[in-house]
Amino acid sequence: MFSAKGSMPKAGRDLSLPAARERRGWLAPQSLAEELLNWFNFMKKNKKVVIFAGKKIRRIWDEAKELWYFSVVDAVGILSGSADPRNYWKVLKNRLKNEGSEAVTKCNQLKFLANDGKYYLSDAADTETMFRLIQSIPSPNAEPFKLWLARVGYERVEEAEDPEKAIQRALATYLKKGYSKEWVDLRLKSIEIRKDLTNEWNERSVATRDEFAILTDDITFAWAGLKTKDYKKYKNLKKDNLRDNMSNLELVLNMLAETATTEISKNRQPKNFPANRQVAKEGGGIAGTARKQIEAKTGQPVISNKNFLSAEKKLLRNKKSPH
Repeated sequence: MFSAKGSMPKAGRDLSLPAARERRGWLAPQSLAEELLNWFNFMKKNKKVVIFAGKKIRRIWDEAKELWYFSVVDAVGILSGSADPRNYWKVLKNRLKNEGSEAVTKCNQLKFLANDGKYYLSDAADTETMFRLIQSIPSPNAEPFKLWLARVGYERVEEAEDPEKAIQRALATYLKKGYSKEWVDLRLKSIEIRKDLTNEWNERSVATRDEFAILTDDITFAWAGLKTKDYKKYKNLKKDNLRDNMSNLELVLNMLAETATTEISKNRQPKNFPANRQVAKEGGGIAGTARKQIEAKTGQPVISNKNFLSAEKKLLRNKKSPH
């Protein structure tokens, strides 16, 4: 079901973010495609404010240079976890100046909209400069990002600004690992659907990692009868991405659950977290009903304990067996 050839990729996530958190704050380890598409959404030229790790980063588009300039203070605050990101950047900036860093000299003073509705001058950096600055942040909170940057390099940052390149690379990577074309198409669609849901949650003031985790668990339990942690345990997964180990049918039902949740939320516009939880349970419940109907008609459970690692071991055993 996972692969037309019956082969599956190794469980190791060599190219994924070790401590990545799935969209809304990156709560679970991500697949390569999610990293690419997350950063595509980060770089899309349709908003002056973008969301990263559930927090806002302001940016300004330079028409002449065709470049985005991002608020350094916003990015530093998110990655460092500092309670006073402005002062943190001031200290870091002075240190980098003393070290002769060119990244600091490439920062520009641009006017960003502040919380009081007024515009104030603040340091801004383009994509390349921003990535250099981030590598200089001596903080364990920045390490996941640094690891990702060291592995994928600037090549994928460029791809992030071109969705076609990002999608094609993700597609090629999945196929190379042994996934079927049909499964990959579903997986990429599931990423888009998940992004729509997390954007909707951001609109409903769902901000913390714990809140995103709770809502995700509500959806998963409502449709699969298992919370995310238990679902992964059932598939014998540890650090691997759960969705990368779902069958076609599991992916489809998970997409139905998240799509239903998004549409109900847009219609109902929940005002608080308990109301968001109710919507998540209802959305997941729609897919849960579909799962039970499928199981009743087929006599087979939809939730599978199979994962790509176990399937790969089976394939290796078959290759070693005499024909």
